[in-house]
Amino acid sequence: MLVTFTTDAYADITMFGDVGFAMLKMMGHSATVPGAILAADVPAALAQLKAALASDTTAPPVTDVDADEPVVSMANRGLPLVNLLEAAAMAKADVMWK
Repeated sequence: MLVTFTTDAYADITMFGDVGFAMLKMMGHSATVPGAILAADVPAALAQLKAALASDTTAPPVTDVDADEPVVSMANRGLPLVNLLEAAAMAKADVMWK
């Protein structure tokens, strides 16, 4: 499953389901898809996400130990969503995901 975050102020961001659900929980929301954050609530969600990403030192689970791909931290995976939320906060725009 994929989770796509959208707002009128930024390009759409698509994440794999497990990462998208983790980001939603870090923002203080349930992993319910579809969903939305009203413009007035975006700054609080952004602050929660930044705090959670800053305190999260665990690496995402590796499903294939033989893969040659490097492990990507949740902070790096969350950066596009942080940028989307910052743009939405500045433009006072709602954020939706599906």
